[in-house]
Amino acid sequence: MPCLPGLHQQYLQACQSLSQPENPFIAYMLQEADKHDKTRWTKGITLKIAGNNRLVPVQRVTDEDLQALVAVLQNTVFVTGLDLRYNVLTDDGAKHMAKFLQENSTLRYLNLMFNDIGTSGAELIARALQRNETLLYLRMTGNKIGNKGGMYFASMLQINSVLEKLDLGDCDLGTQSLIAIATVLTPHESVKAINLNRPLLHSQAEETTVHIALMLKTNSSLVELHLRKHEMKKFGVERLCEALYENCSLRYLDLSCNKITRDDVKILGDLLKRNQTLQILDLNSNRIEDVGAVYLSEALALCNRTLQALAVASNNISSKGLIALSDSMKKNTELSYIYIWGNSFDEATCMAFSELIRSGRLKPHCTDVEPYEVDGHVHLAEVSHGLRKHYYWTPSWAKAEDKHANASLALGAVSEHL
Repeated sequence: MPCLPGLHQQYLQACQSLSQPENPFIAYMLQEADKHDKTRWTKGITLKIAGNNRLVPVQRVTDEDLQALVAVLQNTVFVTGLDLRYNVLTDDGAKHMAKFLQENSTLRYLNLMFNDIGTSGAELIARALQRNETLLYLRMTGNKIGNKGGMYFASMLQINSVLEKLDLGDCDLGTQSLIAIATVLTPHESVKAINLNRPLLHSQAEETTVHIALMLKTNSSLVELHLRKHEMKKFGVERLCEALYENCSLRYLDLSCNKITRDDVKILGDLLKRNQTLQILDLNSNRIEDVGAVYLSEALALCNRTLQALAVASNNISSKGLIALSDSMKKNTELSYIYIWGNSFDEATCMAFSELIRSGRLKPHCTDVEPYEVDGHVHLAEVSHGLRKHYYWTPSWAKAEDKHANASLALGAVSEHL
């Protein structure tokens, strides 16, 4: 039986057939893939052709380059993942990708984050996914598809019953598309994780949060929800918590970079006293202050035994609140990850977290601070650990050291390893 040509050779043939020059970056990455042990290909491989690769010379992928690449991948059954982040793909490139998605039957993961795909490109990809029955995870992060593009994806979700993870963060979604997505997800049974970060909202009424909360009351499949930069305040927090008293599936809730204050956190503290589902709560970059930290610590110390990761970095918390949180970890052995950098540390705070780490109660890779001593005084330094440290950029040379602590839209892995 003749040996099939490798990916690189097929790519050269495709470029020749299309009368276009080869992209040396694509050629190099395909050569590297050809070098791998072919026995691993039985489980599928992910081609990483990311335009932000820092280890090799990069020539970012254009629409024409993508046409040749998908021509190669169309008949390659062992490529199950494709990472094209940080390239220069436009709506014309989306045409090639849409055609590929309609015909391909092996791709499970597609990362298109931070390209230049707009509304018409979003329409093409969304329509293709109405017919696609294999893609499980799509990242469109940072492509400015706008409110209309978000509506196309909402329509897609009405038909597609396979997609499990959808990332539409930083896509300039609007009120209409957020409400449409929330409405479609209400009875949806396949989507497990969704990122709706940083929409463009022009109202203070928080009507989008109301619809998301209504969805959570009924939806029983969603386990991960990102609502970063939604201008959320007390009213929105109340609606979400009311829904989460009834919801029994959500395990990862991201409310970072909102307008949540110390009084609003009391509502969350009351929820944690009764909720037996949430495992990860991200409150980074709000303003919960000492009072809010105390509310959380009381719930964690006395009642909650399911939350495993808490992020409260940059929340204007000082010694009283931080020490209360450290004390709660002594009583609550389930809480294993805590992120506190960006608050106000005095020596008592530094000593409290130093003791947690030194005693082994808090593992060094499970927090974003590291103690050090100068002239007999203990201080805390920042270390690169956190729930979202590698959200937009993952190391090219290896996997993130602690993937469950750096995960986003990967809660399946989070819940298994936490």
